[in-house]
Amino acid sequence: MWLVATHNFQPMRGPDKRSAGDLPRNEVAGSGVRPDTAAAAGDRLTKNAPLALRVATMADVSALNAMIAESARALSAGYYAPAQVEAPVTHVFGVDTHLVTDGTYYVIDAPDGAPAAAGGWSSRRALYGGDQMASHDTTDERLDPARDAAKIRAFFVHPAFARRGLARRLYAECVGAARAAGFRRIELMATLPGEPVYRALGFSEIERSEATLPGGVVIPLVRMARAV
Repeated sequence: MWLVATHNFQPMRGPDKRSAGDLPRNEVAGSGVRPDTAAAAGDRLTKNAPLALRVATMADVSALNAMIAESARALSAGYYAPAQVEAPVTHVFGVDTHLVTDGTYYVIDAPDGAPAAAGGWSSRRALYGGDQMASHDTTDERLDPARDAAKIRAFFVHPAFARRGLARRLYAECVGAARAAGFRRIELMATLPGEPVYRALGFSEIERSEATLPGGVVIPLVRMARAV
């Protein structure tokens, strides 16, 4: 799921942590939901209400970025130290509006219309990260479905809606659209919370690496792929 203007990748090994649940997730997955976060959702939770999946628009970007930050902070607990959570929220996590304008980023609405989850796929070369990443200016070229893998990008679930299958719905939508565009392989960059979820979806590890963000904060990542 992400890079930044100052980056330094090195091989890294690390243990798998938790069993699969739902993604926060991306381009990020996690499990612990803070009681105060869930309570703050209040009336947003109508537990059995159907939640609509639709294509995201530019009008959604502000609300999506707020949800992404909340998701990353709540669902990465236990996987990363606080500084390792805050640095990506500032420098990496966010909406890549290329996906929005391409029509390949999706949102699932909560009953009150706020975003409950979001995720997408891309036929562009950037592997992860929001608009704040300068690398997107130079990695925006289109991929060739005959030889390249499509990218699974920026999966995040609001902590109040975790473990309700929303990430799997988004994933199914992305895979169907990528296949229709001619792609037969997909890849992503997972954070540690997302790794077990992506493994449950059939992804295999390509390599482990580290991203060094501004301030010298090092984030362990896992590049993963699968056929579709």
